[in-house]
Amino acid sequence: MTELKNIEQELSRFRTRLLAAAAFVLFAFGLLTARLVYLQVYRHAELATQAENNRITVVPIVPNRGLIVDRNGIVLANNYSAYTLEITPSKVADLDATIDQIAQVIEVQPRDRKRFKRLMEESKNFESLPIRTKLSDEEVARFTAQRFRFTGVDIRARLFRNYPMGETASHLIGYIGRINTAEKEKIDESEDEANYRGTEYIGKLGVEQSYESDLHGATGFEEVETSAGGRAVRRLKSNAATPGNTVVLSVDIKLQAMVEQLFGDRRGALVAIDPRNGDVLAFVSKPNFDPNLFVDGIDAENWKALNESPDKPLLNRALRGAYPPGSTYKPLMALAALTLGKRTPQQAISDPGYFWFGNHKFRDDKEGGHGAVDMYKSIVQSCDTYYYILANDLGVDAIHDFMAPLGLGQITGIDMHGELRGILPSTEWKRTSYRKKEMQKWYAGETISLGIGQGYNAFTMLQLAQATATVAAGGQRYKPHLVRAVENVETRAQRKLSGEALPPLALKPEHIAVIHQALFGVTQEGTSARSFLNAPYKTGGKTGTAQVVGIKANEKYDASKVDERHRDHALYTAFAPLEQPQIAIAMVVENAGFGAGAAAPIARRVFDYMLQGLYPSDEDIAATQQAQSTAPIGKPRPAAEVPLPGAPGPLPGGPMAVPASASAPPLPPQKTTAAASPQQVAAAVPGSPR
Repeated sequence: MTELKNIEQELSRFRTRLLAAAAFVLFAFGLLTARLVYLQVYRHAELATQAENNRITVVPIVPNRGLIVDRNGIVLANNYSAYTLEITPSKVADLDATIDQIAQVIEVQPRDRKRFKRLMEESKNFESLPIRTKLSDEEVARFTAQRFRFTGVDIRARLFRNYPMGETASHLIGYIGRINTAEKEKIDESEDEANYRGTEYIGKLGVEQSYESDLHGATGFEEVETSAGGRAVRRLKSNAATPGNTVVLSVDIKLQAMVEQLFGDRRGALVAIDPRNGDVLAFVSKPNFDPNLFVDGIDAENWKALNESPDKPLLNRALRGAYPPGSTYKPLMALAALTLGKRTPQQAISDPGYFWFGNHKFRDDKEGGHGAVDMYKSIVQSCDTYYYILANDLGVDAIHDFMAPLGLGQITGIDMHGELRGILPSTEWKRTSYRKKEMQKWYAGETISLGIGQGYNAFTMLQLAQATATVAAGGQRYKPHLVRAVENVETRAQRKLSGEALPPLALKPEHIAVIHQALFGVTQEGTSARSFLNAPYKTGGKTGTAQVVGIKANEKYDASKVDERHRDHALYTAFAPLEQPQIAIAMVVENAGFGAGAAAPIARRVFDYMLQGLYPSDEDIAATQQAQSTAPIGKPRPAAEVPLPGAPGPLPGGPMAVPASASAPPLPPQKTTAAASPQQVAAAVPGSPR
């Protein structure tokens, strides 16, 4: 029997289902409409901005780094453009395989791989990192043809820093390197965070570091429309970067190069200052290094050679090398005696060749002594006994209080980071420098050797040069400065930085005259007379020999029986001309013995250059490098006609040509007349491989 359906009941069920489905559809559409209203009305502005940001990318424009030039406009640091092959690790699935494939197209050496891995450790994985730098045109063309094979690998044009003089003045100029993690964190916490977006390099040492804010410039930006795949389509708007300013040094780079050449392979330092304004004319530390090695990240082999060398080429000896001043301290001791009323110029002592203090015999360098010795003779003949007695009479604290205002054992405030304070001993210094109670007490016997520049005394050549300049200027003091001006790259306006006068010292002119006359006597009948034979100008100077290791009381020093690095240091301080000093110098040649043989000859050539415009002959340079010269030999040459050592070509005193990619043209040459301008090494080696 066939079952009859209830039509009404079926229709009722159908209508219920239809209404439920319609309600569900209406509810779903309601949700969509509500969401649409929410997005289109309430979040319109926010989402429109996001959409625009997805379409437009803001790219920072890194500014060209400013030039560094010497006082005559010669370029010491500039920029050049070159192509780099870069990988963005976040876009590459297998880095090692990709690099292997790249190596089949262009050469990739093991050191390139090591550097790339080191950069990856220091950088974020979405940054573009170079696997090869300074590509040739052929390499660029070869890779471009294969570009489609390498996702996340691109060729970019970048500016590279260049130091045309190579090793010359490397400690002074410094170098740049890639920003490391610590530096990045410091930048992120500073007000300059926005200005360093896109910047990968920063000053690491020397002027490059100290004047980073002036050299860096102002970062620009450009808005670029991009496709869905992230490819740039077109540039919408741009704000050009402002190149860094030009930093003008007070240093004469030809003088600097000449002094470095005269040092040869010997270790040491020389600082030359203009006593009239504090301009540093030369700032030499030997040995030096090639800063170009650091620009692109120094390789492990070169870093090991520099870092492990016993000569410590990375140590700035002029700034961070602390040495006993030796006999160069004696004129300052004599000036202290005059100022404090402890001696008159005529007051004499009888020198038997030694000074007994307690049961200790302090020996003079001249066996049998110098006889009757007044102040003039004590300086000219460098009588130790005179200064043993004087130091005992003055006492350590009186010596300290007189020497500190001269800048010894003090931070001079020179415009370079990392200056070492050195040691100017006092009872307070010893009390705070030692932990053990028995070592905190100052013993009277420790004062005696201070008089001849030994004992705890340890000063930098910068400090000795400043003290010499102050005495040369009769007590007038200036803060030493390496940079004389910063020139705005756009307006060409210069901001003067040098010539900051400090409060003068209350030194009596008659006392200064006594010291000047005695120092002049050193160059006429004393220890440096042979070096200044027939000099057409008057100069005052003092040689010094500083012990590196002590010798026993019953022993006599014999350099031939001592390890080379334990031999005495040779020092010389001087200024010229005597009547109106225009340059004061302090220098040390490590382990070279007597100042008269190793140091004074270099000083003579410095003064000939500055006061007469003369450059030593090749024969004279070779002899001076071997400490086999006194007065100049051969025929000196006009300095203006001598090519600058290390330069790419002859530079007759004018500025070097700057590549078109450099951040700014050089300054015009500034006329320089003859009257113009300025214990053992202990310090940590700055820098690390990048």
